[in-house]
Amino acid sequence: MSSAFDYAPAPESRAVVDIAPSYGLFIDGEFTEASDGKVFKTVSPSSEEVLSEVAQASGEDVDRAVRAARTAFASWSALPGAERAKYLFRIARIVQERSRELAVLESLDNGKPIRESRDADLPLVAAHFFYFAGWADKLSYAGYGADPKPLGVAGQVIPWNFPLLMLAWKIAPALAAGNTVVLKPAETTPLSALFFADICRQAGLPKGVVNIVTGDGATGAELVAHDGIDKVAFTGSTEVGKAIARTVAGTRKKVTLELGGKAANIVFDDAPIDQAVEGIVNGIFFNQGHVCCAGSRLLVQESVADELLDALKRRMSTLRVGDPLDKNTDIGAINSAEQLARIRSLADAGEAEGAERWAPACELPSSGYWFAPTLFTGVTQAHRIAREEIFGPVLSVLTFRTPAEAVEKANNTPYGLSAGIWTEKGSRILWMADQLRAGIVWANTFNKFDPASPFGGYKESGYGREGGRHGLEAYLNV
Repeated sequence: MSSAFDYAPAPESRAVVDIAPSYGLFIDGEFTEASDGKVFKTVSPSSEEVLSEVAQASGEDVDRAVRAARTAFASWSALPGAERAKYLFRIARIVQERSRELAVLESLDNGKPIRESRDADLPLVAAHFFYFAGWADKLSYAGYGADPKPLGVAGQVIPWNFPLLMLAWKIAPALAAGNTVVLKPAETTPLSALFFADICRQAGLPKGVVNIVTGDGATGAELVAHDGIDKVAFTGSTEVGKAIARTVAGTRKKVTLELGGKAANIVFDDAPIDQAVEGIVNGIFFNQGHVCCAGSRLLVQESVADELLDALKRRMSTLRVGDPLDKNTDIGAINSAEQLARIRSLADAGEAEGAERWAPACELPSSGYWFAPTLFTGVTQAHRIAREEIFGPVLSVLTFRTPAEAVEKANNTPYGLSAGIWTEKGSRILWMADQLRAGIVWANTFNKFDPASPFGGYKESGYGREGGRHGLEAYLNV
């Protein structure tokens, strides 16, 4: 489909970010090399260029970080809440001041469009620190007792899809409640966490309150298993979440797990079609579909399926795939070669099992990791693409006739993180929301986040909640 006009390139400047050739671990307020000198490279998925070399933390390094956090805990937890709040407010303001730099960094290291890192990720990062700063001196009013106490040292492991935002979701409530933190960012996206370490220093945060250890899954496993950890928070795959649950079983550690999803986005025949199409596109193509709560299963009422699919294909034909630093880009790069291979193999399985594949004509860049926005029709509940989390820009379309059938199909999944409902009837929204086994249900919108609203799943999507008053509970001894 040719558009009435073409978009000239509108690249954001890389000059606002100064990436060092190498980074150490951030332990006890200082950057330090790994004990065994091991390093790994982090690459930009849109170009495959090496951005920097990062220290690979060993078990010894994790131990150093946990000890630093334990030492800092005594004085940090003894501070009045209002004093802790000042540090969180300061961090939030520095994040705002450096938001352009951080947005460019995130798009370079992760591959997501600058429009998203600038307009979605960074404002939400600052909002989480502002929000939980407000709670720091009000913990006795949170409904968890008159004088709730922090747990101690939190070991936090975050994924590569929203590196800085997931850091904020974890660190802000932990610090507000009086805990100290050892955080491990994902191996493919360590840079924004290391820049955040610099923000902690800029904010004057006491040494040892936040420690950042970079590395692969083995580093994360060392952190989770460490005896000095009182609380484990993990966002990532269900497979790793199950391994973590096994590791901490029988210990005193508190755990929250936010895992995979296979959300149903349900469109009824009375839904405003154009609005629903925008919600569907946002639900599955936002962040290249690298979203645990992505609306990856579209359930559309049979009577409007043809009309909706025509409109959806028209809209998909206008999506621009390319340079994440171009402000016109809608869909950026897939985060890694490994993730691209997984997306390709599941899409191929969809075709092999008889679903009909469609993607708009789309010229992909020659270097980097790319996948065109894709939808499958003729999908049944038995198809792997309807059951397994693809974690990419791939939409499976199923149809239904009655609300009861929609509920049955939506709930027929091992996951239960999110769902979307598109209809004009308020009573139907309430009825559906009550029936759906999902931790968050959006009505006539999708992917709306707010720091005051709890987020988390049912079943294999994990347990515990992050955000809101509920998000404090995981960091308090209640």
